[in-house]
Amino acid sequence: MSDDCLFCKIIRKEIPSDVVYEDEDFFAFRDIKPQAPVHVLFVPKAHIDTLNAVEGKNAILVGKMFEKIKEVASSEGIAEEGYRVVANCGSSAGQEVLHLHFHLLGGRNLKWPPG
Repeated sequence: MSDDCLFCKIIRKEIPSDVVYEDEDFFAFRDIKPQAPVHVLFVPKAHIDTLNAVEGKNAILVGKMFEKIKEVASSEGIAEEGYRVVANCGSSAGQEVLHLHFHLLGGRNLKWPPG
C-alpha cells in the first residue's frame, strides 16, 4: 500500500467508507458520488496504479476480483437485470485516483456510449 494514496487510506480505514465487501485481497465500498442506484468501487488491497501496471501475479488478482464483483452484483440485486463494470486508465480517461479500481454500476438502465 501507498502512504499517500486515497484508496489505500480507505482500505486501512483511516478514512471512513461504506464497506460492501472485504477479504484479504480486495476492498469494495460505495462511491460517495454515485452515478447509479448501485455504485460500488472495487479495489485490490495491493497498490497497483493503473491497468497499465497489471501483469503476472497482478493479472491473476484482477481475474479473481471479477469473481468478487459478480458476487457483489448478485448480493446487491443487480446480477439478473444487468450491470456495468468500468475501469478508467489514466487522467484522459477520467481516472482521478491512481490506484486500480473498478466501478460496479447498476440499478437503472445505463446508456451507451457512456461518455
